Amino acid sequence: MGRGRQKAKATRQAREMKYFTPGTDLSALERELGIGGSQNSRDELEEQYEDDPYADLAARYGAFDDDDEDEDDRRY
Repeated sequence: MGRGRQKAKATRQAREMKYFTPGTDLSALERELGIGGSQNSRDELEEQYEDDPYADLAARYGAFDDDDEDEDDRRY
């Protein structure tokens, strides 16, 4: 094939790839990636973070951390 035909073919293939939008099977993609999308796994993760034993301490002493950072900035 000559350079002109080769370039035309490459241009045609690039154009097809750019503008051709095949119907994507999203459920097949989820299965392939292992994403079930189940609500149960999301609920389990939320429960895990809700049952954080240190959450009350973070809420109580979190304000003190902000004050310490301000003092450190003043020293420099």
